[in-house]
Amino acid sequence: MKNSRLHHLKDEELVALYVETQRNLYFEEIYERYANKVYRKCYSFVYNQAKAEDFTHDIFLKLIVKIGTFKETSKFSTWLYSITYNYCMDQIRVSKKNIEVALEGNHDIIDEGDDDDLMNMHEHQLGKSLEKIPSDEKALILMKYQDDFSIKEIADTLNITESAVKMRLLRSKEKLRKIYLENLVVFALIILKLVFFWKK
Repeated sequence: MKNSRLHHLKDEELVALYVETQRNLYFEEIYERYANKVYRKCYSFVYNQAKAEDFTHDIFLKLIVKIGTFKETSKFSTWLYSITYNYCMDQIRVSKKNIEVALEGNHDIIDEGDDDDLMNMHEHQLGKSLEKIPSDEKALILMKYQDDFSIKEIADTLNITESAVKMRLLRSKEKLRKIYLENLVVFALIILKLVFFWKK
């Protein structure tokens, strides 16, 4: 439950008060403000409620440790979302490595191909297209267009140059647009086939 006395404080003021006093009520207010937002960002990477909850919990534990390093060169939300994106991308990289190791050790696996049937591709929303691009490209797009990170803030978060951010954003947007259009074409073909089938 939110503390009404703290509701008027800016995020940065809450952080400063928590760092100075170490009183839980300040951190709890930060948690109340951001837990759901962090959870939704985590969920957009893993599409699994339990994993997203675990990631959110881990990110707030990490936040407790790192909160003293927050500098007001950017907004607190930008800083927290940077931690969130980096944590999610790290976890996805680790899980991909674990899958690769497991696959290398099991030579009896039969490749049955991609189970994505054309009939399952009836959704053509942007969110569905985002699911199909790599996590690092998804993070770039979400940082820029969902969370309004500046190019500099993205560069600082990912430890790359601003020109690299611009180039990656351009490629990621192009890939996303291509996937989106492909999904639309597939959806249109399915509709045409159904219309043709019904006319028979």
